[in-house]
Amino acid sequence: MNVADRRARIAVAALFFTNGALFANLIPRYPEIKAELGLSNALYGLSVAAFPTGAIVAGLAAGVLVRRFGSATVAAAGTLLTAAGVLAAGLAPAVAVFAGVLFLAGAMDAITDVAQNAHGLRVQRRYGRSIINSLHAIWSIGAVTGGAMAAGAIALGLSRGVHLGISGATFTVIALIAWRFRLPGPDTAPDTTTTTTPRYGTRPAPRVWLIVAALVLIAIGGTIVEDAGNSWAAVYLSGSLRAAAEIAAWGYIALVGAQFVGRMIGDRLVDRFGQRTVARAGGLIVAAGMGLALAVPSVPGTVLGFAAAGFGVATLVPAALHEADELPGLAPGTGLTVVSWLMRLGFLLSPPIVGAVADATSLRTGLLIVPIAGLLVVLLAGVLAGRRRPAHHDRPAEPVTAPAG
Repeated sequence: MNVADRRARIAVAALFFTNGALFANLIPRYPEIKAELGLSNALYGLSVAAFPTGAIVAGLAAGVLVRRFGSATVAAAGTLLTAAGVLAAGLAPAVAVFAGVLFLAGAMDAITDVAQNAHGLRVQRRYGRSIINSLHAIWSIGAVTGGAMAAGAIALGLSRGVHLGISGATFTVIALIAWRFRLPGPDTAPDTTTTTTPRYGTRPAPRVWLIVAALVLIAIGGTIVEDAGNSWAAVYLSGSLRAAAEIAAWGYIALVGAQFVGRMIGDRLVDRFGQRTVARAGGLIVAAGMGLALAVPSVPGTVLGFAAAGFGVATLVPAALHEADELPGLAPGTGLTVVSWLMRLGFLLSPPIVGAVADATSLRTGLLIVPIAGLLVVLLAGVLAGRRRPAHHDRPAEPVTAPAG
């Protein structure tokens, strides 16, 4: 492995880190924004759903941009625009502006997500072994870092404008430096180290699409749990449980921190026990951990409940994407693209559903969606592989697009 490839790996890891950290700086400030704009739970849920709506609308355009400009360039430019959107959301004077800039920020985030995955997969092919899970773990480190930065900014009394301006500028500079050390050449260039023939081309059986649907639901289960930390952890802790703002930020931090730990050990667990067993165990951890936290509410118990939820879902989205990419009869990237696109429905539908239930009953009741999602994963995990299958060497050398995630 030459120096350029090692530098490219560090560079793409930096892009994953900045992508995780940028939006995480905004999430713990949500309770302030909700209070200042006078939003009900339902209206707040609809507003924050604008972010995944933008991601769904723009997600399929990412492939065109990657082909036209290159994955690393799109990722770096998307980082700059995401930073601007996050800053604008933090300073929004009205709910319409707040939702509008979240829509644009979500669109840029989705494009950045696809582009950084595309470049990460290019680097992985140069390495000749899997490194993509480690890149997603670094995304989790970025999310923890961003959440901790926000908690520190709140404790220091920094205004949202100053805080988000500093974080946006910092991570934009990191992304631009990373861009300088990208892999050269177009993303469509063939990989000369791969000489085997693709295994695709047969017509998929109807059963394959049923499996794709189950994989979409598993991935949605994971995104619902993640969204609970993104949209509601700080609101629930600061509102229903009366935690101080700097303490309330730790619900989200605990979720993404535990998710990082799960991703770091996930490959070894899957190798030993198989995707199916690990996913079922994860679903049970989500259901039991968050279920207990909601049944016996307390600030420490809720933080631990969100940590259990994050650990439980750590491998779900990678497992669903991997399984989708292994389905017979589908063209390269088809199953993977369908699952990675539709899984964003979890981010889109969860906030307004939780908000509507919270206004009708309580936010504690609305958050029951988390243990329910864990049980859904337990029921559907049978479509996942019982053991990790040997790596295929018949993949297309350089796909034009890459999955979000």
